[in-house]
Amino acid sequence: MNAALLTRQEGAVFILTNNNPAARNAITAGLYAALPAALRAAQADPTVGAIVLTGTGDFFCAGGDLKQLATRRELSLPQRHERIACLHDLIRAIRACEKPVIAAVEGGAAGAGLSLAMACDLLVVARDASFSMAYVKVGLTPDGGATAFLAEFVSRQILTELCLTGAPMTGERLHAMGAVNRLTEKGAALAEAMVLAARIAKGPARATARIKALCGHAYGADLDAQMTLEAELMAVSQGDDEAAEGMTAFFAKRSPDFVALRGKST
Repeated sequence: MNAALLTRQEGAVFILTNNNPAARNAITAGLYAALPAALRAAQADPTVGAIVLTGTGDFFCAGGDLKQLATRRELSLPQRHERIACLHDLIRAIRACEKPVIAAVEGGAAGAGLSLAMACDLLVVARDASFSMAYVKVGLTPDGGATAFLAEFVSRQILTELCLTGAPMTGERLHAMGAVNRLTEKGAALAEAMVLAARIAKGPARATARIKALCGHAYGADLDAQMTLEAELMAVSQGDDEAAEGMTAFFAKRSPDFVALRGKST
């Protein structure tokens, strides 16, 4: 049996590949356990500066396996909640990871696959990739945080239309909406994601984790709450060896070496 998740490291970039090509990388039970474990391992590894999440072959993720979902009618309501919790724990694991996670999307992302992509901190997408809130087409409702993620950058009216019609959106449309960081030609998403990840991986690891926390907090906080968190994290950052190295390098007119500080406490 093939592994649900393939992992490899190139330099300071850890690459996670959803591996279910026979079903367009639909989410498997194995992925629920493997992906959070891989993220925890990457977070604990000082040689990893950034993470790229992609899919085997030419499709990112088709979402939930409909053959499995069809059998859930036989389960009790609490049992169905337990199964959905597995997906939500997967999404939370991506959001909770202190290191930046970049989605490299080819082909498309549907249903929970869209949630998986949108949970990532940055998106690199082929312009012809298709994104769909396909739940309504089989009589289901969205999960995996999809409505929350989409609501960050589209109006309520657009969100409602996307969910009620299940109509596909191209990578180009998502980019125009502001949800995509890099738009590439077909077949180039992973390479472009690697370039972006390698650039981020050179940065200050602890400051990067704090920045990710700030950006994640910003959409659910009022101004005072956000400034309070900014003050807390800025005060910590000012006492960090990373800031000392960054400022010393600035005044010396050289590039800072943040990589040498990884794994060291402040």
